Amino acid sequence: MSQLNEEVMPRLILLACFLLVSAQAQAQSCSFSVSNANFGSVDTLSGAAADTTATVNISCNAGLTGLNFRVCLNLNAGTGGATSGIRHMRNATNAALNYNFYQEAARTTPWGSREQPDLGSPVAVNLTALPLTTAMATRTIYARVFGSQQSATADLYTSTFSGSQVNFNWTTYLLTAPACGSVTQNPTQPSFTAQANVVNNCNVTAQNIDFGSHGVLDAAADAAGGIDVTCTPGTTYNVGLNNGLSGTSPTARRMTLGGQAVTYGLYKDAARSQPWGGTIGADTVAGTGAGATQNLPVYGRVPAQSTPSPGTYTDTVVVTVTY
Repeated sequence: MSQLNEEVMPRLILLACFLLVSAQAQAQSCSFSVSNANFGSVDTLSGAAADTTATVNISCNAGLTGLNFRVCLNLNAGTGGATSGIRHMRNATNAALNYNFYQEAARTTPWGSREQPDLGSPVAVNLTALPLTTAMATRTIYARVFGSQQSATADLYTSTFSGSQVNFNWTTYLLTAPACGSVTQNPTQPSFTAQANVVNNCNVTAQNIDFGSHGVLDAAADAAGGIDVTCTPGTTYNVGLNNGLSGTSPTARRMTLGGQAVTYGLYKDAARSQPWGGTIGADTVAGTGAGATQNLPVYGRVPAQSTPSPGTYTDTVVVTVTY
């Protein structure tokens, strides 16, 4: 008997060790990855929102037994922080650009977390995996930079999600999936970044200049108009005026009717002493954007000259904003 025991015992120990290692290798688990939420170039002057998406990839391994998985995707504020349920991306000077994450394409249901419910609720995902198989799923993060942020300077804005800023928890269940408010097991913290590049931009509109009606041109006739320029804050710009359709200089533009013409000039000042042309550094008007409309007066003058035939004389001047 003692000889038999010596032969069998090592085999039993070997079998037990093999089963233990195999079970550990096949234990249930979930893994995650998240793509970046990159808004690309964002024009805040339009006042419109900018949208993008990111993708959460989920993979759950059932091990030796089939399992139901409850996955709870918690997204906190990110390194940019949040105020009153609105997340922020920040630039190098800590200025904020407001944005948020949502659970659906309509972007009406915010995506938040168990830890920060003011941001919204976490997203729940249920998966079922057969024995020795892996169940996979994806979930889209719908992101939006809010409109009406014309005060944002042109810069790169970012917010990073890692560590405590993102908690993906999971557990297994038999019949009824637990609420995400109670799922704190198996925390996983993948990392990703939200970013937007606010670009320089300028919008321009101009008012016509009407010199009115005159019988003879034996004295100077003055009129004024204006140019409205709106540029991204901090954007330096120059506004130039060309010489019109047939003019030869800023003070020798020509309003025409058929083959006849009325000479006129456009100026930067009310005294009509500073001609407004199109050469940067010489006769344009320079400014710096503030995110709001800036009005630049344009002063016109028809000098005394020979009077052409009666009629309406016109010219077209092109306004160019260089930034």
